[in-house]
Amino acid sequence: MSGFLKNKKILLGVCGSIAAYKAVFLTRLLVKEGAEVKVIMTPSATDFIQPLTFSTLSKNDCLVTYTKAEGNQWNNHVELALWADVMLIAPATVGTISKIVNAHCDNLLIGTYLSARCPVFIAPAMDEDMYHHPANQSNLQKVLDFGHQIIPVEEGELASGLFGKGRMAEPEAIVDFLQKYFTPQSTLLNGKKVVITAGPTYEHIDPVRFIGNHSSGKMGVALAEALAERGADVVLILGPSNLKTNHSNIQVVSVVSADEMYSEVQKHEYNLDIAIFAAAVADYRPVHSEDHKIKKLDDNMTIQLKKNVDIAASFGSNKKANQISVGFALETRNEEEYAKEKLRKKNFDIVVLNSLSEEGAGFKHDTNKIKIIDKNFQITSYAMKSKKEVAVDIVQAIENLLK
Repeated sequence: MSGFLKNKKILLGVCGSIAAYKAVFLTRLLVKEGAEVKVIMTPSATDFIQPLTFSTLSKNDCLVTYTKAEGNQWNNHVELALWADVMLIAPATVGTISKIVNAHCDNLLIGTYLSARCPVFIAPAMDEDMYHHPANQSNLQKVLDFGHQIIPVEEGELASGLFGKGRMAEPEAIVDFLQKYFTPQSTLLNGKKVVITAGPTYEHIDPVRFIGNHSSGKMGVALAEALAERGADVVLILGPSNLKTNHSNIQVVSVVSADEMYSEVQKHEYNLDIAIFAAAVADYRPVHSEDHKIKKLDDNMTIQLKKNVDIAASFGSNKKANQISVGFALETRNEEEYAKEKLRKKNFDIVVLNSLSEEGAGFKHDTNKIKIIDKNFQITSYAMKSKKEVAVDIVQAIENLLK
């Protein structure tokens, strides 16, 4: 057990093939590797294996249709797709591969696939002539063009009695394929101490009201997990958020206000290697926070505010030569200009620029579209991606600074 699949959320799609029995062993191996597995079967797959088998091994309900057994609830394919770190379809039949390519959405598995934003792995299983048919080969190429990974078929005895290519890869080979995909390609971050601020801060006006913002903390958590998977020791200082992470290399410190976040950063600022300021920290807080709820009396109310400590700028002014500082900028106008100014003023090594003008980017979304600006004001632009994929891009930029 190498650990690179530990805590990975794997959505396993099982299609109607005699190779479905291998998916049973595959499920057991993935669970043994520490992955959390949910299984979706096509209706035809249930002719080969009972859903109860997968439910028992995965310890999660095995899903086949959009509606639950009781009939008054549904299996939400969008939630399933967004839950997954990885979608693996094994076995993938000729028919399912064709449906993937043509968006032929006639079952829960394809509906979930079409909603997925995570990496997709496909392990084909079919007879030799079907595998080599030009139509199927064309579809497999399109699958690769979509950016998906195909786990190569094996050669051997087939269900038809023929000998040739088309056998689904053995479960051990599939697990190994996934392990290699998630194995860090670099050891630059191994043992590095990283402090990340994430989420919003709440500045209390009274016991029931506060000044805050719409930050969810998703980007910061995704960064913490991406760095931890590469061997970094991460302290995640997280403002008010419902997000959780179970990675053994991540220590989560929960805070509420900007002052609390600043105090936690100060505890680590002299012995950290990398500081990432992803939190949306409130710039101001009330001069006075009332002990009791403020009652509505007049038509107008004035709240006097004072500036919070700029946590990133404070760190940047004392940063040692061997420390790396990464900032975030969320702008609505003059975006690059403001981001460059922030880079200079706060002594960042790189700044990650988000734009609220981009649909699907910024607060609360599961996706983001960024630009990374370095100290020479060189700008690298990235396409819209899931925040998990964006985190990998940012980590790669950090590794480039370490080289």
